[in-house]
Amino acid sequence: MTEHETQVSEFKSKSGVKRIYSAFFYSMEGFKSAWRSEHAFRQELMLAIPAAIVALLLPVPAVHKLVLIGVLVLVLIVELINSAIEAVVDRISFERHPLSKNAKDFGSAAVCLALLLAAASWAVIVLPLFLG
Repeated sequence: MTEHETQVSEFKSKSGVKRIYSAFFYSMEGFKSAWRSEHAFRQELMLAIPAAIVALLLPVPAVHKLVLIGVLVLVLIVELINSAIEAVVDRISFERHPLSKNAKDFGSAAVCLALLLAAASWAVIVLPLFLG
């Protein structure tokens, strides 16, 4: 291999429509796996679904509904990324290591920030409806 060539994984997807088709089914497998094996994802999804319905029913502008639902989706996205980080770390080794701990803690901190943003967004948009 020359200096300017890069290795490409044999698992790298193809291009074109087939790539889009495959990516969709890989995503569905990811959702199924997260549902089966990730307790936090299940809990957050079971909170996000009714909350999204509530957001749609609230007497607020459409952009506020989008924000309320968007922050819920953001929590799910960050949780999936956190789960992916944890899976990769565990794949490498179950042995305790400071860098493994950092990776997992960083992912957890990202989820925490997403949850705080969601809570703040809901508070700013929904509380005024009840307070006056």
